[in-house]
Amino acid sequence: MAGETALLDVGVLFAAVALAGLLANRINQSVIPFYIVIGMVLGEYVLGRIDFPALLGTDLVPHGAELALLETDFIYVGAELGIVLLLFFLGLEFNLDRLIAAKEQIGKAGTVDLVINFGAGLVLGYVLFGSFLPAFLTAGVVYISSSAIITKSLIDLGWIANDESNPMLGTLVYEDLFIAVYLAIASALVLGGGDVGEALGQIGIAVGFIIVLLLLVYLGTAWFQRSLETDSNEFTVLRALGITVLISGAALSLGVSEAVAAFFVGMAFSSTAHVHDLENLLEPLRDTFAAVFFFWIGLITDPTLFLDVLWLIAAAVLLTTPTKLVSGYLGGRIYDLDERRSLRVGLGMTTRGEFSLIIASIALAGAGIGLAEGVADDIYAFAVGYVLFMSILGTTLMQYSDRIEAAVVPLLEGDSEPSAHPSDD
Repeated sequence: MAGETALLDVGVLFAAVALAGLLANRINQSVIPFYIVIGMVLGEYVLGRIDFPALLGTDLVPHGAELALLETDFIYVGAELGIVLLLFFLGLEFNLDRLIAAKEQIGKAGTVDLVINFGAGLVLGYVLFGSFLPAFLTAGVVYISSSAIITKSLIDLGWIANDESNPMLGTLVYEDLFIAVYLAIASALVLGGGDVGEALGQIGIAVGFIIVLLLLVYLGTAWFQRSLETDSNEFTVLRALGITVLISGAALSLGVSEAVAAFFVGMAFSSTAHVHDLENLLEPLRDTFAAVFFFWIGLITDPTLFLDVLWLIAAAVLLTTPTKLVSGYLGGRIYDLDERRSLRVGLGMTTRGEFSLIIASIALAGAGIGLAEGVADDIYAFAVGYVLFMSILGTTLMQYSDRIEAAVVPLLEGDSEPSAHPSDD
């Protein structure tokens, strides 16, 4: 991107998401789908196709390259920071003592979620593509819920302090740990042309790094406490960001999810006396870069690709929306929640997002290596379309959960009349 237009392009980005947020607020909708859609409209694939001046420095590159777009450093790094900060805040809400105390419930709810949704994805992928590796990638796309979007929605809706947040956050922890290993396997198989030895090496690195992070969380509370001992808000922010982004970047360079690393760093800080200060000081940064992340999802989305795989997207939505609702509901029951709150867990877990897009980019990068080019293109287009639809559907289901509960909970309870529940939202 030309240097003289860089600031203008970034100004367009923030003005666009600000207007999208204003519109969403006026009609009382979640801002997340609006951020995604405005990014898609302003990207190279929509306005760019009618010779509208390219925004944010994006340019089309030959299909089958590592990414569908060349993004500016700002938009790409900004999106990464959005993921990191959202998962950092998730870790702040879920300290190690709480994780250990709820390990049995997390294990049961997470396993139910894995078996039902990953299993359904494998079946769907094999029916659609007829071979194991595409089915394996499809299973990952439809299995993993969006930690970033769900965490943002929990905060926006005020559910983060409610009982239903416990099974949701616990299941997200389970999914994030699983996906750290899954991504290592998928990358090695797709980019290594099926090299099992390379896959095992990547798995070893991922597991080793996660063990190191767990030890850091378990043994490093005193160090994390001292690291933020300052009377300056400026230094608190700089130190917290320096530690979090540095560790997340190191994880990414080793092939481990930066989101998982950020979650563990947040968990480490959650055991200190600085949680309240971190939440107050970093919240504006989190929301700003979260908007950039959701905008980036739209920016890399080519809606014209959806037409060729529309039936694949429809099949996945029809199959996997009910499976997530069921697994989420069962997860709530495992946590001894009532029907209403268990239903909320199911509604909240339907959203798919950032990890599914990472899997899509792996498929695209593996075109002609581990995957046939046509299959890689179809998986990429399917994943992006599926994520866009499910991100809108999931946030909408959470937004209108009260109406859904009023209709469904009496059926779950077997009552002819709606049960009275206290309104504590």
